[in-house]
Amino acid sequence: MSDFDLGAMMRQAQQLREQMEYMQKGLENETVEGSAAGGRVKVKATGGQRIVSVEIDPSVLEEDREMIQDLVTAAVNIALDRSRDLAKEKMGTLLPPGMMGPGGIPGF
Repeated sequence: MSDFDLGAMMRQAQQLREQMEYMQKGLENETVEGSAAGGRVKVKATGGQRIVSVEIDPSVLEEDREMIQDLVTAAVNIALDRSRDLAKEKMGTLLPPGMMGPGGIPGF
């Protein structure tokens, strides 16, 4: 007779899925910021990887168009990287050590 309880394992999997869904919704309420040009270009993103604001210091507008585009792109990428890091950090608390693969959480 085996001590393996498939029903208990399925209940645990369901609980984990519910906790992850709850945490994903909560990530939408948390924000991170990426900046470039010494903070003269700032981008805020949610933990769900949605850009919510872009701030550009008026002094940046004196730069050429390509430079401004590069600065905005850099700030967006930094904000999205921080958003992914936040999601991995929060979601990683749900899993036992070693359970999260090298790619992190799928979709993040």
